[in-house]
Amino acid sequence: MSDFVLFERDDAVVTLTLNRPDERNALSTQANWDEIVACCERVRTDPTVKVVILTGAGSAFSAGGNVKDMRDKKGISAGNPYAIMRGYQNGIQRIPLALYDLDVPTIAAVNGPAIGAGCDLACMCDIRIASEKARFAESFVKLGIIPGDGGAWLVQRVIGYARAAELTFTGDTIDAQTALSIGLVTRVVAPEALMDAARALAARIAVNSGPALRMTKRLLRQAQTGRLDETLELSAAMQALAHHTPEHDASVAAFVAQLAKRK
Repeated sequence: MSDFVLFERDDAVVTLTLNRPDERNALSTQANWDEIVACCERVRTDPTVKVVILTGAGSAFSAGGNVKDMRDKKGISAGNPYAIMRGYQNGIQRIPLALYDLDVPTIAAVNGPAIGAGCDLACMCDIRIASEKARFAESFVKLGIIPGDGGAWLVQRVIGYARAAELTFTGDTIDAQTALSIGLVTRVVAPEALMDAARALAARIAVNSGPALRMTKRLLRQAQTGRLDETLELSAAMQALAHHTPEHDASVAAFVAQLAKRK
């Protein structure tokens, strides 16, 4: 792999940092897309990972696609319509499938502008924390294109249809406080406090059972589109598995011990 994504591990927390600050961490090449997917696969197959933080190096989270490539009909914009369609399917569209479907909780620490595909990348995570310098835009329509990386599916699940429609139809850029007010992010912090806030949240999550976290995330994802009876059936099956994990036994023992101390 190249060094587009820095993979850092601190106990059960993995931090993925998009590392092309001179290019504003644009998601513009097959190598970039492949590396994000490979990092997700590395996390998916490691049961000791409990949380992932995704952020960007430099001043931007991600500026999205490469507009010059669009102008020059290069990269993902190259070829006939069929070639472009296949390029999306085999390229950038693999990222939402890989990142959104990770079993472990994911936190986007949005350090700066998250524009176009960068905004959608943040929405692929479970939780978003923003720096005061963050900006967000579903800006595809401004370039005469559509959100080809799954944004039409992702954004409305975060902020609801009407707000997603307004952002997507206008292509307007919003600041961090506006993003907070519409539920696009859960917290806005000073730029210098962003990673500390993300790591503190990750630590609060990571103290919990790894198997329970992974199964809980699967339930939350399934419940977004499934019927109640389907969710209940899956919940029963997963609960049966959870009851037979060492983590469950340890958690119960610790809880009982705490109760004994209070008496």
